[in-house]
Amino acid sequence: MTADARLSVFEQLDLPDTSLTRDTYAYVDRISPAFVLHHSVRSYVFARAHAQNQGLRAGSDYDDELLFLSCVLHDIGLTEAGNGDQRFEVDGADAAAAFLRERGVEERRIAIAWDAIALHTSDGIAARKGTEVALAQAGIGTDILGVQRESLPSGLADDVHVLLPRLDLAYALSDAILTQATAKPHKASPITFPGELLRRHLPYGAYPSWYDLLASAGWGDKPVGLTARRRAETPQQVGTLFMEYLEAGDVEGLVSLYEPNAHFVPAPGTHLTGTDAIRAAMQQMVDSGSRLKLELRDIRQVDDVALVSNNATLTGAGPEPVISTTTEILRRQPDGGWAHVVDDPFFS
Repeated sequence: MTADARLSVFEQLDLPDTSLTRDTYAYVDRISPAFVLHHSVRSYVFARAHAQNQGLRAGSDYDDELLFLSCVLHDIGLTEAGNGDQRFEVDGADAAAAFLRERGVEERRIAIAWDAIALHTSDGIAARKGTEVALAQAGIGTDILGVQRESLPSGLADDVHVLLPRLDLAYALSDAILTQATAKPHKASPITFPGELLRRHLPYGAYPSWYDLLASAGWGDKPVGLTARRRAETPQQVGTLFMEYLEAGDVEGLVSLYEPNAHFVPAPGTHLTGTDAIRAAMQQMVDSGSRLKLELRDIRQVDDVALVSNNATLTGAGPEPVISTTTEILRRQPDGGWAHVVDDPFFS
């Protein structure tokens, strides 16, 4: 942006206009891609709107300049200038603190800005750390995920997007996090937001999940309660578990082998969709004493999707066994297990 454009942004959005805020804006403009700068300023505008909705007054209830600084600096950990060896949020907080310290900002205010930046992805924590920290996270959450967008003044989002276009922010920002994490995986430890994002873009098993970490802890803890039910670690295991759960009368175990909106055909011409309908069908099978024998015919797997065909023999549902060839589409789930998307024993 040119100097005139920067002046226009400050005037049109009524941004806090001090030498420090101007300097900060120019700094972020210089080191950041446009989508980061635009997002950072919009986050402040939305944070200020949330403050007004809560009846908070700038200058008495919160430090407006500090809120601006926190929002505008919050993603500099994703820039080359701020890219260190920690989570991007912490790298950004450290870089912002150094920037503010060089400009003579007092340590008390720097500490607040550090918290706002380091905790901006930490739901349930930022809101407890002080007004500026909570407002910054609220504004950032609105711009990324649309959290509380319905409470913004009518037309505000449209106006600010004209001045500061989104530039596909959410996906551009995700790519920036992934670029750093791919080059430096230690910046995205497994149980962090960057780690979860990285895991989804690596081959299955390349990055540990929470349960993988528990299994490798060395203490020998075993699953109990809700986690005790086994998951299908491979597409082939779905059929094995189905037979086990049916024989055990475990309706919820059977339901766990289907995605929430899965399609299931319990009988020719009967098409069921969704957990409630599938649960009712499974309950009927259990109540009738049905048993199922599945023998794998063939399987085709491409990444996280598998096409499976079994020779199936169902007994107990009627006077005669029902023999069919199944057509099943399975998908790997976020926890690494496999579940049905489509289960049609009669498609062929």
